[in-house]
Amino acid sequence: MKAILVNSDRSLSWSEVPNPEIKADEVLVEIHAAAINRADLMQREGDYPPPPGCPEWMGLEVAGVITALGDEAKAHWNIGDRVCALLGGGGYAEQVAVRYDMLMPIPKNCSMEQAASIPEAFATGYLNLFYEGKYQEGNTLLVTAGGSGLASVIIPMAKAFGARVITTVSSAKKAEKITHLGADVIVDLSSQDLAEVLKAEWEAGHGVDVAIDCLGGEMLGKCLHHLNYGARWVVIAALRGQMVSIDLKNLYVKNVKLLGSTLRSKPPAVKAQILSELVEKVYPKIESGEVMPTIDSVFPITEAEAAQDLLYQNKNVGKVVLKVR
Repeated sequence: MKAILVNSDRSLSWSEVPNPEIKADEVLVEIHAAAINRADLMQREGDYPPPPGCPEWMGLEVAGVITALGDEAKAHWNIGDRVCALLGGGGYAEQVAVRYDMLMPIPKNCSMEQAASIPEAFATGYLNLFYEGKYQEGNTLLVTAGGSGLASVIIPMAKAFGARVITTVSSAKKAEKITHLGADVIVDLSSQDLAEVLKAEWEAGHGVDVAIDCLGGEMLGKCLHHLNYGARWVVIAALRGQMVSIDLKNLYVKNVKLLGSTLRSKPPAVKAQILSELVEKVYPKIESGEVMPTIDSVFPITEAEAAQDLLYQNKNVGKVVLKVR
């Protein structure tokens, strides 16, 4: 089969690789579409290696059709089932071997491209909203980078569960493009100070209870004073800088919890539980149309480099997807 490999100069190529072999607890998925995540860019740069046992090529979420079953997997799935899968890696390819409990059925109203955008993004959103963020209905949620593929999932998901949502964008143009997501407050960081906005929101009785932050940097330290008592600030990346100055008094006086989180590092049992809860609690909202993946663009798998460039240049609003077949 073929997969996207990273060359020595960090360019990408669609190259021949060995066919995957499935274990007793795995299924073989013929991949139709794979979605791109920023973690893929980190892996391409050598900063985010795949877990042991995973293929070397990128790809954390795919959609496709089951073509073979290990003996243990036969009790859970059938050949021909349309599924989407959460992977430790290996999604930029024609086929992938997946543990049976890392699969979900494709929602009835979703295309392969939409379904490929569900596993990593929705599981990451659910993990950090409910498991790490301890979200309760009626809480105010801050999501940074509102134009990202992840935010395009978290914002409507949180709204569907009763949240008031504040998000950030890098420009007025992006603010216009994400209005359909339903955020209550959109902060344009090119002209507004997030800390000042959060201060005004807190004073108006809308202080932040949960923050899901992929930016980090000095902005994080400036905002911690303007959260509700007991707020949870979950850091999932640091696109604006890994170093930050924090007044620790802002943490202990308000009992604020500063957490770090990545889905990829969670044990398989935790990932499987999250996927199960997605099917039970979020899928009804997807199939009703209340929550849907936002697709920015779809590229042929052979144009993976151009597709990733959209994320490198911060031009996407929603998910960028690779079409394999």
